[in-house]
Amino acid sequence: MIHIYTDGSCLGNPGPGGWGAVIIEDGKKRTLSGADKSTTNNRMEMLAVIQGLAAVPEAAQVTVFSDSTYVVNTMTRGWKRKVNVDLWDRLDAEVAAHRVEWRWVRGHDGDPGNEEADALATSAAKGGANPVQPRLTHVDDAGKAGMVDVGDKATTVREATAKGTVLMLAETLALIETNAVKKGDVLGVARVAGIMGAKSTSQLIPLCHALPLDKVSVDFELDSEANSVNITATARTTAKTGVEMEALTAVSIAALTIYDMCKSADRAMKIDAIRLVNKSGGRSGDITLE
Repeated sequence: MIHIYTDGSCLGNPGPGGWGAVIIEDGKKRTLSGADKSTTNNRMEMLAVIQGLAAVPEAAQVTVFSDSTYVVNTMTRGWKRKVNVDLWDRLDAEVAAHRVEWRWVRGHDGDPGNEEADALATSAAKGGANPVQPRLTHVDDAGKAGMVDVGDKATTVREATAKGTVLMLAETLALIETNAVKKGDVLGVARVAGIMGAKSTSQLIPLCHALPLDKVSVDFELDSEANSVNITATARTTAKTGVEMEALTAVSIAALTIYDMCKSADRAMKIDAIRLVNKSGGRSGDITLE
């Protein structure tokens, strides 16, 4: 069960607005927020729910807590949708991808989740009144790409974990499990390939820094229900920049190696859902995405 607390805020209505969502999943909490320089309170309430649902796994059982009668009653009592049709379409799509239960809560009544979502939305709205335009770190003022200067960053222990999946036929998974693939030990070779890939990241990704890796691990889980090999890679360094790309590269190269070793038996294999799941160290601190 996943709980999502959402709230929206607007300074002027219409005016600068913000939304906030607090997601509690398996006892772990994460927060999301965003801003719009010209919007309405109702649109921010809707967007908070949309973004919250988009951030959790599909088909999950979700309870949405909102103090917006506009959102809750429209979704549960069939209130007419006269405006904000674009957001209603997006919300419908997210609800269809999950199992959603709606709970209306009284705003500013001491509910910790609602209060935190409100604080996120209000803070985002105030920032939206004078928004700072995001900037790509690898692009200079003239619009030219270049390596980021990390000279002024502190040298700290940094770690990142990434995951990915290779989907295949049940027969192909059985060949891997019994070590019956003609090319040899699929997982053993893929593990070494993933580690080598992590070590070669700066040569593969043009603007990545070359990092001294303290450790790289690549692990596999055979999932007989999904007919897949699930890959988890963790990279650690003591350096001035993070190792997210090294962990992601390790997963990618391990997945490609599995495909290469098994393609003669199953050319329909799919490499899927390669993503960062957490990182630690550096200025941005710890980030957990799932």
